[in-house]
Amino acid sequence: MPVVFFGFVPALLAALLLAGCNPTYNWREHTSQDGRYKVLFPAKPATFTRPVDVEGLRVEMTMTAAEVDGATFAVGAATAPDAARAQAALPAMRLALLRNIGAGVDEAPAAAQDGLRVDAAGAVNGRPMRLHGRFAARGERFYQVIVLGPADAAPPEQVEQFLSSFALQ
Repeated sequence: MPVVFFGFVPALLAALLLAGCNPTYNWREHTSQDGRYKVLFPAKPATFTRPVDVEGLRVEMTMTAAEVDGATFAVGAATAPDAARAQAALPAMRLALLRNIGAGVDEAPAAAQDGLRVDAAGAVNGRPMRLHGRFAARGERFYQVIVLGPADAAPPEQVEQFLSSFALQ
């Protein structure tokens, strides 16, 4: 009987160690279908396209997103008729997302070298939500890179890894 017991303990320890190697955040590089950007997703993403209205500009937006612990990590990409309309879409997308979570709207969006940024708290159906994101344009293409979810769903270092990994090609 002791042989079974001693054989069981190493197997149990090995199983526990393997379970510890299965991280919640399983980062993987993703290149957009058109090859225009790369980003690290914390899980296997899914992609879909749908029409959206960005302050009167109707476009087909391709969203690629993954969910981890209730937080959605997403990149949206669309094409405007020209570069000026793509730039104008950035604050409009930012404002729409702020409104979606009932967040206070600041008059001057946080500008960054790589576009606009947002870090806001709000609520959806009485549930506290947090929005982190950046918005960028290059030529007639524009992008939203966001993390949205319950206030405590995504640790700051995971949010930053996602946002800072986004790179236009």
